[in-house]
Parts: sequence; structure tokens; C-alpha cells
Amino acid sequence: MKNVTARQHNPFGFDAPCEPFVPGYGDANAHFHVIGDHPGVHGGATSGIPFTDNAAGERLQRALVAAGLLAEAGTPPTVEKTYLSYLYMCGGDPPTETDYDDFEPLFDTELRAITAHVLLPVGERATRHVFANTTSEPTESIDMDARHATEVVGSGWLVFPIKEPAEWTDDDEEALVDALTALLETDYRREADLGRFMPGEDPYLVR
Repeated sequence: MKNVTARQHNPFGFDAPCEPFVPGYGDANAHFHVIGDHPGVHGGATSGIPFTDNAAGERLQRALVAAGLLAEAGTPPTVEKTYLSYLYMCGGDPPTETDYDDFEPLFDTELRAITAHVLLPVGERATRHVFANTTSEPTESIDMDARHATEVVGSGWLVFPIKEPAEWTDDDEEALVDALTALLETDYRREADLGRFMPGEDPYLVR
């Protein structure tokens, strides 16, 4: 199902009892969903846009531009077929485990509304959440150095974990750009048209 909205900032109209609030930003029909931790780690408390206002978020943006997932970096970035959001969307104090739990239904609603083909969790916290909810991968002691920029096949999604940009070496950045550039040259959507088995001429695409 296609989302009918041209709004890029908070396209689903989410609200939260906090200030600053940093909702998702991007294409509501994205193929790629970049999932960060919270504004204190990846930025955006000032602008209200994920992955802005700090060095880690801006470095990630530049890598996504180089790989072809963003048209331009900036505040906001120029997006097409990419969506950016956080597990915990409030700025201010670092979130507690209860805070993450309270926001989990909101994030999961967003995840399933976007229905991107590729999930790109940034950092161990986001990777653990995505692994637990969309794959059969173990979630204890995730080695982000080993997992960085590698493909994991999930239940309806491809997952590409990303190491914390603040900890990248030049080789880490190059590995991510190379992996995503190669991904774009494949049929990453991995859809099958079952419409040929049904009456009428409309396609019926499933993953």
C-alpha cells in the first residue's frame, strides 16, 4: 500500500509529550529506512531532523550521498526513497530503558507504515532492536565491527547494520559506501508478482 503524502517532516503526524521532539523525516514510501538511536547520539535536537546538528549524523549523511541514498546532505537533507528516524525521538536527557519501551509502539508503527525494503540500523542499540524484531539473528553481544555494512536477510526486509559513525575509520566509511552502491545495482526489493495467478491485470507484489 502506498502512503499518499508529500510531507517529509513527520509525514504520519506523530506527537509525543516531550520537547524537543525529533520525528521521522523523508520519503513516506521509502525503499531505505535509516534507523538511529536518539537525538543525543545522532543529532537533530535543534533542527528537529534526524542525523543533523552533530558530526556523527553529518558524516553518515555524506556517506549516504556518496552511496546514492541521499541526493544532498544538509539540514534537512534532500531525500528520495530514503527515510530517517530514531528509536527514541525526544531530545534532552538520555533515555532510560522505560523511555525506549514507551516509544517502541510508536517506532514500530512507523517502521511498518514505511515498509521499506532495506533497513539500516545505526549503532548497536538500533541494530539490536531491528535484529530482534525483523530477523532471526541473535541479539546478545553484537560485534558491530564485524556486522558493519554486511547484509542480513530478515523476514520481509534486508538489513544492513551500520557501526556508530563517531567511531568510523576511513575504511569503515568506504566499506559502507561500497556495500550500498553494490546493493543499488541489485534487485534489493526481492518482490514476486502473484497477480498472474489472480483474475484481472493488476499486479500483486509480495516479498
